Amino acid sequence: MTWLDNLTSKAGLAFALCSALAIANPVAPIRKRQLTFDYTNNKVRGVNLGGWFVLEPWITPSLFNDYANGGGVIDEWTLSQALGYDQAHSRLENHWSTFITRDDFFEIAGAGLNHVRIPIGYWAIAPLNGEPYVQGQISYLDQAIGWARDAGLKIMIDLHGAPGSQNAADNSGHAGSNTWGTGDTIQQTLNAIRALSERYTNQEDVVTAIELINEPRPPIQLDGDNGLKLFDYNGWGTVRDSNEGTVVVISDAFQGTTFWNGFMGPGSGVWDVMLDTHQYQVFSTPLLQLSADGHVQAACGYGRDNLRGLDKWTVVAEWSGAATDCAKWLNGLGKGASYDGTLGGTPYVGECTGKYSGRVADMLESDKGNLVTFIEAQMDAYEQATGWFFWTWKTEGAPEWDFQDLLRNNIIPQPINSRRREYRSFPSILQGQH
Repeated sequence: MTWLDNLTSKAGLAFALCSALAIANPVAPIRKRQLTFDYTNNKVRGVNLGGWFVLEPWITPSLFNDYANGGGVIDEWTLSQALGYDQAHSRLENHWSTFITRDDFFEIAGAGLNHVRIPIGYWAIAPLNGEPYVQGQISYLDQAIGWARDAGLKIMIDLHGAPGSQNAADNSGHAGSNTWGTGDTIQQTLNAIRALSERYTNQEDVVTAIELINEPRPPIQLDGDNGLKLFDYNGWGTVRDSNEGTVVVISDAFQGTTFWNGFMGPGSGVWDVMLDTHQYQVFSTPLLQLSADGHVQAACGYGRDNLRGLDKWTVVAEWSGAATDCAKWLNGLGKGASYDGTLGGTPYVGECTGKYSGRVADMLESDKGNLVTFIEAQMDAYEQATGWFFWTWKTEGAPEWDFQDLLRNNIIPQPINSRRREYRSFPSILQGQH
């Protein structure tokens, strides 16, 4: 009996788990111009196109395999530096033209999704002199907007990499140090936001949201002349200079959702602001040690405790099916996993069999069943607010993170709002109790 047979044969035990929570009703914002997606009354159900315009070694290891055993390459900055402009441009041009195509957009829409979030770096739209990054991404973003329009999808453009790196992670384009917020980096970021907003000012039927920055971390402060809050206001104004019909998305900066109540909300003088929060259960030992039921319980508890009573639209713009950090190079090029102890300095939790590199079809049947439950629970939990974007649509072999592969192997529910989950009893969550 497969995991699917096991679930469907117990249909009499199937109940909505997280969906039993009361649906949150954020205060409708003041609106100067009608949006082309109703974020108050409809749910965002989307995927990220991670690894397309901002490289991450774990998503596309084939681009980094030459440096698996060293060479100083760990991200897009150092890859471009090592290859030189001409070779880097040739290699990335091929990647941009093949990794995501028109067919992907129609498969996404066919799965019942309504949004895609597209990460892009500042260097694609407002490059800085003397840096090794190559350009050419923006013409493919233009093309993607046309594909989304044809497929009936909406786009959130996400500034995923900022000058100086906003978080020192490889997903910012330049790992190792975080100097965003110093020197001219804030203004340079606003220049990139302005260029994006002006370029897509007449594309509001598709580009319904622009995210000002992804996952900023200290040393930038929240307050002060160079603080994140002032940047958010200035970023909002920069978008509004050319575009009144696009939602401006701000990051929760790992402060949690309720922290931002009262900021850029009703009565603040700004409108159409959305909060972005990310939820992964794989980057700390206590989370990695959770049982399969524990992961479900944590997701449902998050929806109950953090996605109700918010004063602005809120999306969980990154989450995945992963209950481990086993995916090859997820923790950085050449690095192992905390889950199986190969990262170093962390206690052994379990084996990474079938999760390090491969396809969903080759995973253990028990792992497939757990994926169904965990993914459906998260979908319900995150729809307590405005909705969600799964990270990510496509990888080169990270099965817990690959929505396309999960979809093709019947892990993703179809229709997208249907549920096959076996009820495994969390009465305190169902009743909204702690």
